[in-house]
Amino acid sequence: MFDRDVQRIKNLDLVVALAAFAGLCIAVLTRAPQLLEPDDLAYRASIVALSHGHLTLSTAQYQALSRQVGQIAQWTQLSDGRWISEKNPGYPFFALPFQLLHVLRLTPLFYGALGCAGLYAGARRWLGRLGGAWAVVLYCSSGAALVFAWRATMPTFTDASLIAAGLGGLLWTLLAADAPARRRTVVGLLSFLALEGATFIRYTDIVALLVAVVAVPLVARRAGISRRALAWWGASVVAFGALVAGFDDLVYGGVLKTGYAAGEIEFGLGAVLPNLREMPRQLVSTMPLLVLALASLVWIGLRLARSRSTDRRRDAAVAAGLAGVWLGVYALYLAYTWTVRAGAGSGNAVHVIRFYVPALGALALLAAWVVHRLPRWLPVATLAAVVAIGGFSYPGLTAQGLGPGLRGGGPAGGAPFRGAPGGVEPPGAGRGSFPSPGGAPSGTRPSRAP
Repeated sequence: MFDRDVQRIKNLDLVVALAAFAGLCIAVLTRAPQLLEPDDLAYRASIVALSHGHLTLSTAQYQALSRQVGQIAQWTQLSDGRWISEKNPGYPFFALPFQLLHVLRLTPLFYGALGCAGLYAGARRWLGRLGGAWAVVLYCSSGAALVFAWRATMPTFTDASLIAAGLGGLLWTLLAADAPARRRTVVGLLSFLALEGATFIRYTDIVALLVAVVAVPLVARRAGISRRALAWWGASVVAFGALVAGFDDLVYGGVLKTGYAAGEIEFGLGAVLPNLREMPRQLVSTMPLLVLALASLVWIGLRLARSRSTDRRRDAAVAAGLAGVWLGVYALYLAYTWTVRAGAGSGNAVHVIRFYVPALGALALLAAWVVHRLPRWLPVATLAAVVAIGGFSYPGLTAQGLGPGLRGGGPAGGAPFRGAPGGVEPPGAGRGSFPSPGGAPSGTRPSRAP
């Protein structure tokens, strides 16, 4: 095993992990930001408005903000006449501190660091010394990770990183039988909070949270998790559910309502086969680690069939939980009708793969398993190939914008929005025509993301 050849090199695994994350940061920050699709415009407007104390806007404030930032898309008018983004409201809250500090581009990188820390800790506890490093390299190197870490006005890498942090933290918690009970309780609680945060950003991320809610109690007794810890974690999930239901009821007028109109977001079995024909090619080219993750599942299954030793049963249990997150996310979006239309062309990968990115942390942990078991120099060669594919696909993904009206301009660019809290309208607001719902310019076809 390659791991045995480097035991004498102190902290090599940590150095490799830090180098992988540093490479991600360099690749992201050295490329000028661009807004690639209407979703960027919707989130940009929400972030700027929230930085001035507004979650919803009056019509006059909406018009003023549109003039200030240049363009708004995919906002909708509520029954009381105020305006709000169609998008789930969570990401602007996570991006707000960075917007206020004028470092919005660091938002996905900060949460990416949390995700890498969780993956490192969980994979190291599961696989051994270099397992954590392999997981971080795999997570940071795909074209999908690079392009969405580059786009600070999109939530994709942030919610994926929160899921990665949650999965890695729970993996460490369940396997760290020698750690103090209080530390395991705290790390487990933080892990559930991370999964809840991801769900607040993108409601469909509830797939990962549900897998954790089901899987953790099933293995808690064997893992030595106390009932007190389970009670804390369960209370966190219940409180989060109540918070989201209360928020939706207060803002949208119903606990199950969102900013999207009824029927706007559709899932159906009729979309599965068309997506199966188109999406594998797009996903493999932008997230090649999924091939390694699939190999891990097959290998782990074969090992378990031959012997049910303690280590093999443990690996199978971990793989089952991770596969639940991965396949749950993929199964949901294989039934998504919008990707059938948007994925029909070969140049639209960046607009459709984003729905599958939340599974990236689970993929990285699974892929690290097979990399860790390759002999001698093969782990390095395998990772080098993954990094090369990611580096090759990244520039192409950044060039896939939806029209010249969205090209150029940094995140949250333009003059500052001066709408003041307390209903004070910006100077000159209220002039001009009433904006159409969503505020999308004519000819711009919004891309829909639940």
